[in-house]
Amino acid sequence: MGAQSLESLLAGAGNLVDMVRNQQVGPNVYPGVPAEYSNWRLEQWAWAHSAVLYNQSYHMVDLAVRGPDAFKMLEYLGVNTFKNFQPDRAKQFVPVTPYGHVIGDVILFYLDENEFNLVGRAPVIEWVEYHAASGNWNVTVERDERWAMRSDGRRNNYRFQIQGPNAMAIMEKALGQTPPDLKFFHMCRMTIAGKAVRALRHGMAGQPGFELMGPWEDYGAVHAALVEAGKDLGLALVGGRAYSSNTLESGWIPSPFPAIYTGEELKPYREWLSANSYEAKCSVGGSWVPDSIEGYYTTPWDLGYGPFVKFDHDFIGRAALEKMAAAGNHRTKVTLALDNEDVMRVQSSALSKGERAKFMEYPSAVYAMHPFDQVLSDGKLCGLSTWIGYTANEGKFLTLAMMDAGFAEPGTEVSLLWGEPNGGTTKPTVEPHVQTEIKAVVAAVPYSEVARDSYAEGWRTQK
Repeated sequence: MGAQSLESLLAGAGNLVDMVRNQQVGPNVYPGVPAEYSNWRLEQWAWAHSAVLYNQSYHMVDLAVRGPDAFKMLEYLGVNTFKNFQPDRAKQFVPVTPYGHVIGDVILFYLDENEFNLVGRAPVIEWVEYHAASGNWNVTVERDERWAMRSDGRRNNYRFQIQGPNAMAIMEKALGQTPPDLKFFHMCRMTIAGKAVRALRHGMAGQPGFELMGPWEDYGAVHAALVEAGKDLGLALVGGRAYSSNTLESGWIPSPFPAIYTGEELKPYREWLSANSYEAKCSVGGSWVPDSIEGYYTTPWDLGYGPFVKFDHDFIGRAALEKMAAAGNHRTKVTLALDNEDVMRVQSSALSKGERAKFMEYPSAVYAMHPFDQVLSDGKLCGLSTWIGYTANEGKFLTLAMMDAGFAEPGTEVSLLWGEPNGGTTKPTVEPHVQTEIKAVVAAVPYSEVARDSYAEGWRTQK
């Protein structure tokens, strides 16, 4: 490639919007597991009606952060409060740039005194690595790279999640006793198949459940014990196709665009990032084509993280967020329920030799790492749609969107501009097509009532 850093790559890239829109990378992949174990419809159905076992051991990056200054450094990098944060707790960790724009989000596990683990997509991991390397912090970091980027056939730890209405009954069988009654995002230790397991009280679609983690060498024994315990309780293994769609019901936007491509204060970071980094390769898709790359940047309020922002500590981006908070007028995260007849019109265009709309894949219609589609009202932009796909539990195509003030009320009628302009970009996931509008109605987020109740509890815990 010739470029040694992200900064030098960007210097020769020309229009940055064109660069990210034409990257030759499709949506995030979920390696290590089959696309489907049974079929994605039944796998979706199971997380709402019986129970599912997600295998999260492969697709996320893990970063261990250790040392006397680990707590202070992470507190300085996150918008979250660290008051009352203690071992055996976790939180959704959200760092922003000095300009107040989101870099990404990960789950932060407080494992022990001076020992933390961050799990998620690469942008936040790299931001923490950079500050550990460049700041005056007495910390060490150890990166456990995701499966697609390694060839040694192992990770440091496995990571499973079991959830659904029958999850606790399955856990009781696996444990041989009643599972502990933990608060949301609290952790404990337990024993499964004679193996020590760390457990986080969690649930990706709002149903009760646990995220389980332990040494890689215990992977097989713990996984087999969970499968055996769930045999008579409707436990379904979830493949990559269904896994990528569960966020539609829970309401978590899994793809904040890393807002690090501009700004003089971020230049040293871009010089530190390599030309092979996530930020150098990630793709954007959809009908939203802003005048500058800043049009893809988001704030914590855009993503529903406003309640996490606490001005009780010094952190990078605090001054910028204080100004945003005072100004108000934030975009609001919502669910858009797409009109069934319009969706069928889009899909039926594939059964013709004439003009065709962008194909809508099932169950996830996401075709780039960072989807951005325009949401319109009377032909004018009123919001941006991100994650899009189909849920068999609701019988609907849904999107997670960020709406301007005055357009976020449930029941508001809008339209989604589906497809890319001018026949589409050069991404290999994009075929020639024409743009079309799909009617939609603003709905609550999370869309699932169970998830709304569960995540309300979780947010109260994290505050």
